Amino acid sequence: IYVDHGLTGTNRERPGLHQALAACRAGDTLVVTKLDRLARSLPDARAIADELTQREVKLNLGGSVHDPTDPVGRLLFNVLAMVAEFESDLIRMRTREGRKVAKAKGRLRGKQPKLSATQEAHLVKLYRAGEHTVSELEELFPVTRSTIYRAIARAGGRAPKSSAEAIEPAAVGSA
Repeated sequence: IYVDHGLTGTNRERPGLHQALAACRAGDTLVVTKLDRLARSLPDARAIADELTQREVKLNLGGSVHDPTDPVGRLLFNVLAMVAEFESDLIRMRTREGRKVAKAKGRLRGKQPKLSATQEAHLVKLYRAGEHTVSELEELFPVTRSTIYRAIARAGGRAPKSSAEAIEPAAVGSA
C-alpha cells in the first residue's frame, strides 16, 4: 500500500505515486480507490494510464478494471478524469472565494501569536531581571517553553540551552 499523506492529487510529483508506479511489473494490477486519488487532471490521468498500458500493468479503479483497448472503457476513464479535474477546479475556486470574503471581513490573518507584543515584552523583562525562571514563566504566561525561548531570542537575547542555565536568567541577554 502506497500513501501520500498531506499531498494533493493535483501534483503528480508525489513520493507514494512514484513508488507505486515503480513497483508495478508486467501482469500486475494497480488498485486505486478512486481516480481522483491517482490524478486530478485529465492529462496526468491519461499519461499514467498510458504508461501502465505500455508496461502491461492493469489499472483497477474502485473495483472495476480499466480496459484501454475497449472504446467504452477509454470513454469512461476520460469522463471520470474530466470529473476529477472539474472537482479540483471547483475546490480551488471555492477556496479562493472563501479567502477573498475572509480578507474583506478582516479575518484572514494566519496563525495568531500566543502572546501580544506587550505580553512578550513583559515576559522578556521578567526573564532578564532574573525575577522568574523559564518554568515559572510557563505558568505565568500560558505558553510552552519553546515560545518563551523564541520570545527571548526575538528580543536579542540568547535562550538557555540547559535547565541549569534557565535558573540563572539575569546572565542571558542582559549585555
